[in-house]
Amino acid sequence: MLQILKKLNYNNHFLKNTFTKSLIAISAIGLFTVNCSANDITTNKSKSILLKPIDSLNDEQYDKFILGKSFFRIPWVEAPSATTARDGLGPLYNANTCISCHPNNGRGSLYNKNGSFSRSLIAKPSFDPIYGSQIAINAIHGVKYEAKTDIKFEEIKVAFPDGEIDTLLKPIYGLKDLQYGPLDKKTVLSFRLAPGLNGLGLISQISDDDILKNEDPNDKNGDGISGRANFIYSPITKQHELGRFSWKAQITTLKHQVADAANNDMGLTTSYYQDENCTKFQEECNKSPKPRDAIDLNDERLEAIKFYLENRKTYSQKLNENNKGYKIFKEIGCVNCHIDSFETKNGIKFAPFSDILLHDMGEGLADGKIEGKASGSEWRTAPLWGLSLHEKINNKKPRLLHDGRARTFQEAILWHGGEANKAKERYMNLKKDDRKELLEFLKEV
Repeated sequence: MLQILKKLNYNNHFLKNTFTKSLIAISAIGLFTVNCSANDITTNKSKSILLKPIDSLNDEQYDKFILGKSFFRIPWVEAPSATTARDGLGPLYNANTCISCHPNNGRGSLYNKNGSFSRSLIAKPSFDPIYGSQIAINAIHGVKYEAKTDIKFEEIKVAFPDGEIDTLLKPIYGLKDLQYGPLDKKTVLSFRLAPGLNGLGLISQISDDDILKNEDPNDKNGDGISGRANFIYSPITKQHELGRFSWKAQITTLKHQVADAANNDMGLTTSYYQDENCTKFQEECNKSPKPRDAIDLNDERLEAIKFYLENRKTYSQKLNENNKGYKIFKEIGCVNCHIDSFETKNGIKFAPFSDILLHDMGEGLADGKIEGKASGSEWRTAPLWGLSLHEKINNKKPRLLHDGRARTFQEAILWHGGEANKAKERYMNLKKDDRKELLEFLKEV
């Protein structure tokens, strides 16, 4: 069994020389779960903190962690290739590595350095007969990509009761350079920005009951908030399960997330998604060269990526009950959905600032896309923890909300409608200094 020294700088040269041995090691490890401890939650804002493993991994587990990390970070190539362990990219794809959309495991950026839209922004139509359920901006040699992102923004002025004026950017969704003809007239187009990967292992360890106890679909308590769970079909278990990941809680588990992203974002087949992501109208895509293996990302490697994602350090702000911004956060009702206290099955308390439930956010944020039980205006409460790492990781402030339209926390708050409308109104009626205190608190979450 390969034992990888934890002090080793695991660079690409070493990976190349030990890759075959690692594959042998992962086959022998088997499937097992590692429970995080409270020591694995840190206030360290290093740009690489989300890349670091939890402390409790033994040597075999660390081998598995490193193998998963390598498949998460090192590019896939198109088939056929001498690199059989990593061929199978595409035919249609958005990125050739996971890290391309999740830099240092953080949140994706809306724009590249040259001002073009980044690969982290994904166009997600309701299923289109020609283009399917996701638009690919790249393709392998000999196959046409599908389209390019084309979003324009309309400015909307918002006036506060005290006279302050802020400007929101309303996105007008579009595509350009469509290679296979126009979208179907009935197709609804949405855009999603790659979320940060902070604390995925802890969220996985919340019991279903602890999430479901916060449901109030009929608003029995009369507070205007009626969170509800999304139950969705899992290709892993072949049954409907509680959704807890992604923008509409349409992903059930981390293994489901890895398999789904591998297929939709990189065009990689797995035992759970065995078909290439071509529709019947895309002839070149269907006739493209095939890799030597029937499955691009086999079960052992898929499991290794999942293991890597769930066994990394988690960033979490140390909460101070006397912090004025935190007090205001609770007083105006933000905490009713952005819950600041959960506990894992083994007793670790943490604050993701999310209830993992769906909420109707109003017409302004509605994208019209139905996913499982999530309506066109419902979204999972986005976990806020880790957003303060974005500037460290990307050298720019984060763009917020599902499509990156909000440039600041205040803009994000002002887009809240539906169930969150009362909390937004309370925020708008705060004194300007109190609004500033709240915003400063959010910048540190």
